[in-house]
Amino acid sequence: MQIFNTLTRQKEEFVPQVPGEYRIYVCGPTVYNYIHIGNARPLIVFDTLRRYLEYRGNKVIYVSNITDIDDKLINKANEEGITVKEVAERYIKEFWIDAEGLNVRKATVHPRATENIDEIINIIERLVEKGYAYPSGGDVYFRAEKFKEYGKLSHQPLDELKEGASERGASAEQKESPMDFTLWKAAKEGEPFWESPWGKGRPGWHIECSAMSGKYLGKTIDIHCG
Repeated sequence: MQIFNTLTRQKEEFVPQVPGEYRIYVCGPTVYNYIHIGNARPLIVFDTLRRYLEYRGNKVIYVSNITDIDDKLINKANEEGITVKEVAERYIKEFWIDAEGLNVRKATVHPRATENIDEIINIIERLVEKGYAYPSGGDVYFRAEKFKEYGKLSHQPLDELKEGASERGASAEQKESPMDFTLWKAAKEGEPFWESPWGKGRPGWHIECSAMSGKYLGKTIDIHCG
């Protein structure tokens, strides 16, 4: 089977790490609203991939997350005067209704971000210890320029990515560089939070899938679908 390799930008014969076994991670929904056609497309495409691999006699470990803590959920909860958990539970239920309507099978596991806070904190701690991240003002940021291959997958050099980056994010003054992004966000008044070495807060969007894919699929996965 040939698939498109984002790194090399060409179709390549795909060879899994373990013959006959495919470890697949699929970016799942951020449950702050009903899914739209753009959310439905990957549901169908990657479910079809999984079904095909199984039809060919392979074992597929298929992990698709649910992002149930995020700025969008907090904003929705504030708009409606309810809790973030209530928002999440409502749209998780609706997500399953739509997925079943599209005849999409459930993944091997659907981890929730809020169920993996300890794993997220552990990864951030390791990044801080190794100098790839730093705390600032209760937040923790990834030090993009420390990682020499940053931008390699997107084929965008760091210098190009920097253009306009200074305008991104409300806490730009806390960053060492405009390219640095948030791994942990300090809790604002009334927001849900978890205790951490950097104070009360919650995970940033980027780190959640790193923790969940590592927990359920190991350090290296075969296919990352987004």
